[in-house]
Amino acid sequence: MLPKELLTDFLAVALFVAVGVVFAVVPLIISSLVARRSSGVTRDETYESGMETIGSAWIQFTAAYYIYALIFVAFDVDVLYLFPVAIAYGGYAIRDLVEVVVFVGILSLAIVYAWCKGVFEWQPKK
Repeated sequence: MLPKELLTDFLAVALFVAVGVVFAVVPLIISSLVARRSSGVTRDETYESGMETIGSAWIQFTAAYYIYALIFVAFDVDVLYLFPVAIAYGGYAIRDLVEVVVFVGILSLAIVYAWCKGVFEWQPKK
């Protein structure tokens, strides 16, 4: 027989899992009951900002667009770290400034590397 404390711990975990499952399943059930159903020719059409589509959607993009987007996301996230760092630091002003300058310097090296690789050029290389 298991100790009472262990059973209480299992009950707490089981309750947590049950509440998690309820929070995951109930919205799916409600949306399936409330959502309108549509059918017809227009259901299979691509909808993009209310404009009629021109040509096929299966066109090739150069990898530079994706690399440019990934670099933007990476630097956008890195810049988000600068605000908490600026608030958290404060005890040693010179050391904190040096750490932030090193961080921004590493980011700058990544930008220079991408620039040298031609990521920011929109025309394909010949």
